[in-house]
Amino acid sequence: MKRLSWRALNDVLTSKSEEEILAMLNHERAHFKRVSIMQRLHQRYCALRDARERHEILSEAIRP
Repeated sequence: MKRLSWRALNDVLTSKSEEEILAMLNHERAHFKRVSIMQRLHQRYCALRDARERHEILSEAIRP
């Protein structure tokens, strides 16, 4: 995975899945260790995870 600039990262974040963002975060942690990039990736990962978990919880409430 290549090293993305801040601008390039923001351009691709909205098109990536939760799993892809987590892989990007883990790669950043292992190789580049840029704090601001890790914070942004974690922020996006948490937003996607939160949306998924909320959907799962609400789906349970709707089912009889």
